[in-house]
Amino acid sequence: MVENILRSRDRRWTAARYRALLRAQGPRSVRFRTRLAILTGAVAIGLAATVFAKAADLAADIFGAYAARYRWAPLLTTPALFAALVWLTRRFVPLARGSGIPQVIAAQADPERATGALVSIRTVAGKALLTLAAVLGGASVGREGPTVQIAAAVMGLSHRILRVPLRGAVLIAGGAAGVAAAFNTPLAGLLFAIEELASAYEQRVTLLVIAAIVIAGMVAQSVQGDYVYFGLIGAHMPLSAALAAVPVAGLAGGLAGGLFSRLMLILATGTNAATGWTRRHPVAFAGLCGLVVGALGIATGLTWGTGYGAARAMIAGVDAPLWFGPAKFLATLATAVAGLPGGIFAPSLAVGAGIGNLLHPLFPGSPASAIVILGMVGYFAGVVRAPLTAVIILSETTASRGLMLPMFAVAFIADATSQLVCREKLYHGLSRTFAMPVTDASGRAA
Repeated sequence: MVENILRSRDRRWTAARYRALLRAQGPRSVRFRTRLAILTGAVAIGLAATVFAKAADLAADIFGAYAARYRWAPLLTTPALFAALVWLTRRFVPLARGSGIPQVIAAQADPERATGALVSIRTVAGKALLTLAAVLGGASVGREGPTVQIAAAVMGLSHRILRVPLRGAVLIAGGAAGVAAAFNTPLAGLLFAIEELASAYEQRVTLLVIAAIVIAGMVAQSVQGDYVYFGLIGAHMPLSAALAAVPVAGLAGGLAGGLFSRLMLILATGTNAATGWTRRHPVAFAGLCGLVVGALGIATGLTWGTGYGAARAMIAGVDAPLWFGPAKFLATLATAVAGLPGGIFAPSLAVGAGIGNLLHPLFPGSPASAIVILGMVGYFAGVVRAPLTAVIILSETTASRGLMLPMFAVAFIADATSQLVCREKLYHGLSRTFAMPVTDASGRAA
């Protein structure tokens, strides 16, 4: 009799415990739905990044064939397209302008509200289409910044569909997964989340970011295959040569990168007469920027688009014109300040390659590939002010892990030098221009 009572109590306790476990971690629990939202969001990010990358490559190929066949035509079509894209952006998706990374930084202040504005599906759909149109017009833009905004929006959508709370950490995870999927650089995605996207990084977010990066990266690799962005370069440099080249590359990259950031922030947030005119006449200003990009592209034949081909050739040791770096700098600046959607990651790497190419004659005994990569690290760190990310991106995209110590030294020197030219970090300064707007029922800015 006593044994039956004890067994009955044990069964009742087990059933109650099971029901409590279902409530806490079962399919209807917030914890389960949150994990499912992250899983589905990361899978969708990997697919979206792959589709966007393929579409951008196709658009670049189409423009390349067009520019080769009709050499002088871009002098008319590129300015016209710049003006049209800025008009469309301001009219229909004003929050899609620029890179996309500042929007994700700004969205962390109010993630739930941001899913209806800064990282809404409407905004990122317009972002993707208009960025592809910019590539079709020869603009000096990259797809990586837009991929970050798209990835954050996808992660926000998965949380809304499954009705779970959205935290700023989730947007960080989505954006980091976007960087990882865009470059096939998982470590760089993690470090970018820590250095750039999160102003106050929480340690508990680490596993969330890693999970999103791993899942999105695996999905992207399953479609695109495992690849190295710039190819298996494997550059290295003797210590004696590095001691001479590192300070020069760090200073040159930091000064040029800081100048780019300073000019960008002046035109975005300045209050002088020039910036006042650009705000009153944004479409006309975009047309003028397009004219600069078109003229440079026709004159050089190399400054169109991301500059990936030229950068890849210089990393591989192919001689390139010394004017490529300054020309690509101007083309990227003109594109970035015009106000159309598009990123600066890949063009900045191309500018950095041009700076490295400029520096190589100073160190004739050093491998050209190593000097070019150091120039890329220095300039990228000077623009973005994320030295760890700069090093890891270049080490992963060129498989040049043997050059990591010189790259770290260049990145830290460039970061410190850039601060002398531009105190504020570029993306954080630009994020202040994306104050959360009041939106109507359709999601359009009121």
